[in-house]
Amino acid sequence: MAVYVSVRGWLECDSFQLSAAKEIIASHADNHYSGGWGFPSRPFNWTSYLFYGGDIQEADVRWLRDQLVEMATLPPADEDDSDVQGLFILTHEIDGLVEWQIRDGSVHIVRGDKRHDYLGPL
Repeated sequence: MAVYVSVRGWLECDSFQLSAAKEIIASHADNHYSGGWGFPSRPFNWTSYLFYGGDIQEADVRWLRDQLVEMATLPPADEDDSDVQGLFILTHEIDGLVEWQIRDGSVHIVRGDKRHDYLGPL
């Protein structure tokens, strides 16, 4: 039987990084789990947000992480803007909670915080 991981989270970026992130997502499109990505229907204000939510098989978690690793390295439109940053909470059916912190140009994987226990197993 397959093991599933519940994934939910977001990225914060500028409009230039958002366009590049959409290209990364398109290059990894799988006609299944790619449907978990969400974007604003039209840009507004100065920060753009990308969201992902879905239950994916454990074997496909790397597929999503690889996309986030690429997105984490996207340079800002100008030096006054920020690097891509965000937070993803993953709940593994067996192994429990993990956080993916997207910051400083990479994905940092840390054990989930007890305050997120209410998100518990699937």
